[in-house]
Amino acid sequence: MLKLYGGAVSRASIIKWYLEELQVPYEFILLDMKAGEHRQPEYLAINPTGKVPAIVDGDFQLWESGAILLYLAEKYGKTPLSPEERAIFSQWVLFANSTLATGIFVEVNREKEMPRLLTPLNEIFEQQPFILGDEFSVADVAVGSILAYIPIMLKLDLSGYPAVSKYIQQISQRPAFQNSIGAGRS
Repeated sequence: MLKLYGGAVSRASIIKWYLEELQVPYEFILLDMKAGEHRQPEYLAINPTGKVPAIVDGDFQLWESGAILLYLAEKYGKTPLSPEERAIFSQWVLFANSTLATGIFVEVNREKEMPRLLTPLNEIFEQQPFILGDEFSVADVAVGSILAYIPIMLKLDLSGYPAVSKYIQQISQRPAFQNSIGAGRS
């Protein structure tokens, strides 16, 4: 069974969300970050940087949330991906983990970056329910998780982006979201 390693409050919840969406059975290994379990030799053998999340799938080990999402999409997704589809998924996962996360969560960047990032996303969601059209995908897990943290953690005003707000509300109601990221909101 696939093992997912993470902390109580960590990006592991993003991986949990996607595993729940895919209905892939997994075991969650909760590391006590305050006690330094992520710095112990057993875990460093999985991820030498000592960061979470990481997965062990049989003999295969992988860390870095974006890489894990893409691996799960490739291995457990319902349809084989063409090189072009794989590239589009990679584009959105990398955008979420670097550009969007930095623009939203790094306070010094936020004022300038939020309009540049949320305006085109708002335009996308005015036209379609999900990042890539009518179908929920790994791109929605990557981008949606970052967007969903805005009302949870940052309490930023999204009134200028009504389609983004509607999207956040829509994905937040998904059962897999409720069993993962949403479970940590209580």
